[in-house]
Amino acid sequence: MPPYALDDFAFDLRRAAPPDQIWVHSGSTTVTPLPNTVCGVGGWFAPPLAAPDSHLTFTFEVDGHPILDAARPGAGNRGLLPAGGTWYPDRVVRRGSYHHYSDGHLTSFTVRSTLTPNHPTPGYTLTLDFTNRSPNAHTLTIHPTPSPTAPHHVPLNTWGWVPPTPTPTTTAKASTLPFQHSSSRETLQPHGQATFVLTVGHSGSRRADDVLERLPVLTSDIPGLAQYYRRSLASGLVCIWDNPGFVTQPFIATSGLDGGALCAYAWDTGGYAPNLLSLMLGDSIVDIIESFLDADLTDSYAIAPDGTGLGVAYAYSGWSLVALARAASAHQQLDPTLVRRLYDAIAAQDKHFQPVGALRDYGDQSNLLEMRSSGWEHVVASPNAERAWTLDTLAELSDLTGAALPSTLRADAQEIRDEVITQLWDPEAGWFRSRYPDGHTELTYSIQAFDALNACPPDVAAALLTHLRPGAFLGEYGVSSVSAEDHLHYETADIDWSGAGAYTGEAPQLALTLWQRGEHDRAWDVLRRLFWMGEHYPYFPQDHYCDKPAAPASGRRINIIAGLTGSEAILHGLLGIRPQPDGSLIIQPSSISAGTVELTNYTHRGHQVEITLTTERTTITVNGHEVPPGTVVPGRPST
Repeated sequence: MPPYALDDFAFDLRRAAPPDQIWVHSGSTTVTPLPNTVCGVGGWFAPPLAAPDSHLTFTFEVDGHPILDAARPGAGNRGLLPAGGTWYPDRVVRRGSYHHYSDGHLTSFTVRSTLTPNHPTPGYTLTLDFTNRSPNAHTLTIHPTPSPTAPHHVPLNTWGWVPPTPTPTTTAKASTLPFQHSSSRETLQPHGQATFVLTVGHSGSRRADDVLERLPVLTSDIPGLAQYYRRSLASGLVCIWDNPGFVTQPFIATSGLDGGALCAYAWDTGGYAPNLLSLMLGDSIVDIIESFLDADLTDSYAIAPDGTGLGVAYAYSGWSLVALARAASAHQQLDPTLVRRLYDAIAAQDKHFQPVGALRDYGDQSNLLEMRSSGWEHVVASPNAERAWTLDTLAELSDLTGAALPSTLRADAQEIRDEVITQLWDPEAGWFRSRYPDGHTELTYSIQAFDALNACPPDVAAALLTHLRPGAFLGEYGVSSVSAEDHLHYETADIDWSGAGAYTGEAPQLALTLWQRGEHDRAWDVLRRLFWMGEHYPYFPQDHYCDKPAAPASGRRINIIAGLTGSEAILHGLLGIRPQPDGSLIIQPSSISAGTVELTNYTHRGHQVEITLTTERTTITVNGHEVPPGTVVPGRPST
């Protein structure tokens, strides 16, 4: 099959579930339709410009009679009525209808509005297409009313988790963009059409063809699987910015569609879908790694669009960057200088946190999960287990690049794994304890414990997995970040890390871990619970509930780069594609119990890989030649 096109990611807005805030972005501008209108436009952001309180509203006149575009409640003639629409990664199309017969005269027309964010300049373009459904000619006049507020300048180093506020600060500078439109009056002939084009700023659009060409194409007759995969990919596409003022081209925002988290968290960027992100971005992934290293990870968890460090030290940042570097190494030769910089960053972060034997005390919730109860804090199994993996991986990258890192890394990693068990494992509970500096311990049944699975001996891993069951961590529509059986720490109001749901990357990451461990049935059982998301979101939100098919309606980011984790789990878990840092590729798919899964357009260092799974057999072809499962495809220079 050919690569995806943007239209392949179309989403029917009638299916949108909360948070049903719809935004669309071009790589330099993000804009939202005005709710309950067919043609209205709401706020927009084009860093460094912010216009969150901007709006453009409409009144129409047909033969001198006013028609509002406001979806007012009540019966009778309530103006232009919304009739659905379609979201695409580069535009939003809405449809509306007006149909009234009065005094022997029929007025009936449709409106199709297309909202397109501009690129590379700030602003947006709105195209209104009217179609007359009646045999009568009409004089049609549009009356657009832009808000009096002007976009204001927000320095790039201040774009963090919270979107810029509507009221500019005393240091913000207002900016003015031209508002222009075609003629405001047209004759709508019987069964004819009329088009109006309105622009804030200067029109221009972008198509992400280079990224789309790299995306593996998945088809399946298993209900929900292909749609979930596609929406997961869309979640990544909407986080890619290519503003020339940003620190890298492209820049991967953690969220950004609504102006919030238009910064990059190391944990989100590297910790959830490093293999797929490396495949999508090609050689530019190294620039992204270096942009984080240029910031001080001992004093920041994210970088602003200009590369300025933001926040505090985050316990998972170093591991995430090494995961991203390992994924990059599978596609290109890394420079030994980069590997040494990674090691230096990890060493500096290790010094920032207090040693407890071979483990580290990672501090309180501000450095970890930001839970609202005491619990998963200080000396914890995760990310201490990830730290062991990090040292092993740095040793491997050192061997491959000649970076000449210390020879003790693998021995240090093993010591950490041993002490995760001896210091923290509670065999009676079958779970890890968290240990505080004064000796106090907590049994916090956090989903993060499953991230330590690959550091556990078989008996410990088996005990951990007994908790992965309905009524504890498993809900009908996902996983709970804290077990519902943990009455000390479970809550329903803060779902990403405290229960009743989870951060969007957690469930598919758990499924991926289970596939990597050979727990294929458990992995599928986790992932299948998420397929409803592909039917109800154009892109995945920050977090979602696990006991009902919904996400918080407000107060969270509406999109998240960790939404890519779903497709990461399918490609590198279910389909068993495992890129290695030496450039080779292991292909060991899982079995399936029903249906068919087909993958095309997967390219690795010039090799073309296709996979078909059925209940009867697995078919893998590399460069057109069938190979058996378990094949190791040798690396060769990337082209």
